Amino acid sequence: MASSSSTYRSSSSSDGGNPSDSAVTVDERKRKRMLSNRESARRSRMRKQKHVDDLTAQINQLSSDNRQILTSLTVTSELYMKIQAENSVLTAQMAELSTRLESLNEIVDLVTTTNGGGVDQIDGCGFDDRTAGINCDGYYDDMMTSGVNHWGGSVYTNQPIMANDINMY
Repeated sequence: MASSSSTYRSSSSSDGGNPSDSAVTVDERKRKRMLSNRESARRSRMRKQKHVDDLTAQINQLSSDNRQILTSLTVTSELYMKIQAENSVLTAQMAELSTRLESLNEIVDLVTTTNGGGVDQIDGCGFDDRTAGINCDGYYDDMMTSGVNHWGGSVYTNQPIMANDINMY
């Protein structure tokens, strides 16, 4: 810069002008350039600060999104584990009920295959206890029901099937 300022002075002084005027002109240019540089630096600092502020806001937003995703993931994981436990219980119940059904089907097959002479035997005693107590007119008769449960057959035909040690609900 020193060479350019001396160049300005020499060109000004060669014009035949006052050497002090050329020095003022050079100083004025330096002052304007210095102000321009200061303003440019200020704008650069402002841009930099705005960029930092934008990045800080983005960090805050991403942190908030991250917390929300982690909360959602935790809730979903807990729900998955609950459903998985419920599924295990239901699978165990299904296995037990399938085994019981298979056993009952075997009993039904056994009773129907050992059926003597085509008589429909429900309780294995040689008579159909579903019709016990009903006379030939189709009405219920108390006199015909000795030893038979009045609520429809023998005591053993209407027993519920219950799963052992498993909470059904």
